[in-house]
Amino acid sequence: MLLHQIKTHMIALFGVSIFLLFNIPLPWLFGPLFACLFAALFGVQLMAFKTVNDAMRTILGVAVGATITVAFLLNLSSLWATMLLIPIMVFIIGLIGIPYFQKLWGYDWATSYYSAMPGGLQDMLVFGEEAGGNVRTMSLIHATRVLVIVIALPFLLKLYWNADLHNAPGESINNLPISELLIMTFCGLLGWQIAKYFGMFGASILGPLILAAIASLLGILHYRPPAEAIWMAQFFIGVTIGVKYTGITTAEIRRDVTAGLGFCVILALLTIIFVGFVQVLDLADPREAILALAPGGQAELVVLTLIVGADMTFVVAHHILRIFIVILGAPVFARLFKDPK
Repeated sequence: MLLHQIKTHMIALFGVSIFLLFNIPLPWLFGPLFACLFAALFGVQLMAFKTVNDAMRTILGVAVGATITVAFLLNLSSLWATMLLIPIMVFIIGLIGIPYFQKLWGYDWATSYYSAMPGGLQDMLVFGEEAGGNVRTMSLIHATRVLVIVIALPFLLKLYWNADLHNAPGESINNLPISELLIMTFCGLLGWQIAKYFGMFGASILGPLILAAIASLLGILHYRPPAEAIWMAQFFIGVTIGVKYTGITTAEIRRDVTAGLGFCVILALLTIIFVGFVQVLDLADPREAILALAPGGQAELVVLTLIVGADMTFVVAHHILRIFIVILGAPVFARLFKDPK
């Protein structure tokens, strides 16, 4: 197992070096992602360090929490118009997605339902497995959803809003006081463990987020994590996405990955429609709207928001609401609308 983990991260580092050599944008995210993806497609056995991956997500939680200020809380009510779009969008995704997987691809009810729900991958797999769904199929579909969004969004942001994808996602570690770095570390690790103890969904991100937000509101924390820490988090996120395709077969590519790609087209169209609605009514900056409404992974969208310099709290508030609705609502609606068969 350790040998596979070491090999995986060596492959990922090779990917980073290639992207850096050719000055390709987002080398610390795309480098490991593509390197691990291609290695998996060629049958290489890959394995991530789960605990390390979770620990890296605490960095993103602290990064978000550090941006929450008193001024943000006072302006939170101004987000209601776009926040109301989240439950509507989740409902429409389910309304279209479930028949898409069930009728077009022939998946069973549980697999179709939990493949369509735009929640966290781990949570949907747990719920789906309990409901009798195919875990491998759901895993590949959700991994494909996250993969496509992570790849497509940066270039969309570059094409339409001229976002600088070479931006450093923060200050260098050399420019931050040691006391601030210690506070960030404390918020990240303690927040993660407290959230984990209470069984909070997305504990590795939301626990540190809450603790860092408290520290920020109290005037104890004044900085976000350094660029080097964000790059490290990007690296492990890229690895996590890529290794999901380990052991994939031709049949799975032909059916599960293709079904996932088709669903991504549906999600893209819905996102464009909702962002267009936001833009027409001038409810928010379209760049921030697409980051907030895109049904990707929470950690991945935080990384992209940091890189392009969008309003972090605006984007994260919408994703937390989406995950909250899906996590709490998915099991309830699955029982209410269970397969009549």
